[in-house]
Amino acid sequence: EPADSPFLRRPHLLRSLITYWQHHPSLSYLFSGLFIGPTSQAPRVDEARDDNLYELEIALALLPEGETKQPWLVDRILRNFLVDLTGNTHRAEFCIDKLYSPDTAVGRRGLVEFRAFEMPPHSRMSLVQMLLLRCIIARFWNRPYRHSLIRWGTELHDRFMLPHFIWEDFKAVIEDLRDAGYPFDLEWFQAFREFRFPHVGTLHAAGMRMDIHTALEPWHVLGEETAAQGTARYVDSSVERLQVTVHDMAGDRYIVTCNGRKLPLQPTGIRGSYVAGVRFKAWQQSASQHPTIKVHPPLIFDIVDTENRSSIAGCTYHVSHPGGRNYETFPVNASEAEARRTARFWKHGNTQGEMSIPSETPHPDQPLTLDLRVPLPKG
Repeated sequence: EPADSPFLRRPHLLRSLITYWQHHPSLSYLFSGLFIGPTSQAPRVDEARDDNLYELEIALALLPEGETKQPWLVDRILRNFLVDLTGNTHRAEFCIDKLYSPDTAVGRRGLVEFRAFEMPPHSRMSLVQMLLLRCIIARFWNRPYRHSLIRWGTELHDRFMLPHFIWEDFKAVIEDLRDAGYPFDLEWFQAFREFRFPHVGTLHAAGMRMDIHTALEPWHVLGEETAAQGTARYVDSSVERLQVTVHDMAGDRYIVTCNGRKLPLQPTGIRGSYVAGVRFKAWQQSASQHPTIKVHPPLIFDIVDTENRSSIAGCTYHVSHPGGRNYETFPVNASEAEARRTARFWKHGNTQGEMSIPSETPHPDQPLTLDLRVPLPKG
């Protein structure tokens, strides 16, 4: 019954969840599907709508504390903010279509949908996912989360597209729950980390270790085009992103390059450990944001000795079959799928001879990511 809904009984609970999710992007991206971003099925309240946060803060301040006898209040105050760019109330990270809609009785069920949570591939993963949600709701039931919203800006799609920073942010969530009296263990969610960010490969050289993982990439809906059956809006999935992590790299003697361009490695807080992202066009699709840009794979990663201006080791990553073939069947099981991924990573293929690394400054909007689509500065 709607009267039993915790969100209708205590409106501050939904305010706490919206604020806490906005503070912790890992909750939006660690459990989501592949289609994320401002035009996805579950966009965050701040994705591509920075000006929306100002109005949202006013709305959140209007929600009462404690119990309320006005079940329609939450819907009326938040309905125009929990929407996508076109105003669709169903396509939102927190969907309140069935909370207490004034339109029909069918929409008055006291329900809130967490649309960014995708069904995990195993029942135990689903169990720990539900446990996380229940404990967060229990935590904010009596202790509201009162904080101002964070203006992430472009950092949201730069820093929090990389597995390292998502996991660090999720660590803070687990610490918050443990401090509140819920004995969570971070290892319970290790399966989500491995499933969401598959390991591509590892390279050892000169006492250093370089790990490459799949990272996140927001997909954007493109402009309308005429199709065979009417008007269509395609989704651009041609761009992909990888995370490169280097361990035990001492001093400034060594750098890491991708296709001859220097990665903007940033320290992780652990001595000798650095991380960066690589954004590249993986597929030549008929409809994409930049149709004239050619594909960048194979990606050649080099660990470069700047004193000798040469690559001491390297590896190669292919986004599809290295021989250019197409698989005719789906993998029969997880082992075959893993074998196909492993075949696309070669622990050889580094650049030979003296290397000339072009000088380029990280883009201010994407300081953690090397975007291979951005041309090198002239001169």
